[in-house]
Amino acid sequence: MVTAIIVAAGSSRRMGSDKLFAMLGGKPVIAHSVAAFDRSKDIRDIILVTREDRIGEMQEMVDNAKFRKVRKIIAGGEQRHFSVWNGLQSVEETTEFIAIHDGARPLVTPEIIHECLALAKKEGAACLASPIPDTLKRADTDQVVTDSVERSGLWAMQTPQIFSRDLIFEAYAGVIAKNRLVTDEVSAVQGLGKKIALLRNEEWNFKITYPRDLDLAEQVLSLRKKKKARK
Repeated sequence: MVTAIIVAAGSSRRMGSDKLFAMLGGKPVIAHSVAAFDRSKDIRDIILVTREDRIGEMQEMVDNAKFRKVRKIIAGGEQRHFSVWNGLQSVEETTEFIAIHDGARPLVTPEIIHECLALAKKEGAACLASPIPDTLKRADTDQVVTDSVERSGLWAMQTPQIFSRDLIFEAYAGVIAKNRLVTDEVSAVQGLGKKIALLRNEEWNFKITYPRDLDLAEQVLSLRKKKKARK
């Protein structure tokens, strides 16, 4: 059994408004993220973690979309790792693998989920990722370049990130006990010194962070629709 935890409890400070309920292709951003896991044949349960004051709206979104696999909608914490920990506490004991996904990545697909899960079953831990092609520089607080960063071997982490149940529970128990700040699950598992396999992703799967990202996501959805129509 595979359970998906979709984290949707952020403050959206950089967006200026709640990006999860911004409209994309006629639906809220979060609805696209949930839909991919709801359609996935690999996923049995979905746990949706959101802000406490958004639980009612999330439930309305789930009901309107007629999602079948959303079992629980729970409140998150002040920081992302607390939200993930809350989600983990709601996972059923029969779960073997846990997929954790940022709700603000609406371009994820069931096919990507399947490939990542297959790698996680083989290696115990897997993350969707893309190599970084840009030239990287380090700058000071005045935004003045101070140094170059060698980009070879650098990858941008995406989600889903999928782990065996025991591994991710052990990793997060350590994070919470030591009050460590981690921004993703790979960082949590790294703390155990465990191997995490990366699945190179060639598909669009960026996070909605700024208003301009919605325009690009609209174009991606339009392109996907045209490709599907030609098949």
